[in-house]
Amino acid sequence: MNTMNVTEAADYAGASVSYLNKRRVYGGGPLYMKVGRRVIYDREHLNPWLSNPNVTNTSQRDVEAP
Repeated sequence: MNTMNVTEAADYAGASVSYLNKRRVYGGGPLYMKVGRRVIYDREHLNPWLSNPNVTNTSQRDVEAP
């Protein structure tokens, strides 16, 4: 497992930390794990999310994909 924190995941995705935080709250973001208070992303979950930014309607994402 190749995990990274929110800052590392945002850098990897070319997005802001704020964007990933909002995606966790509103949906439409990559899968993540909570370990205690920490949020962790796995590269294996980020890659498919990055390669498929398609949505079916405008309410799925309120901001543009990275």
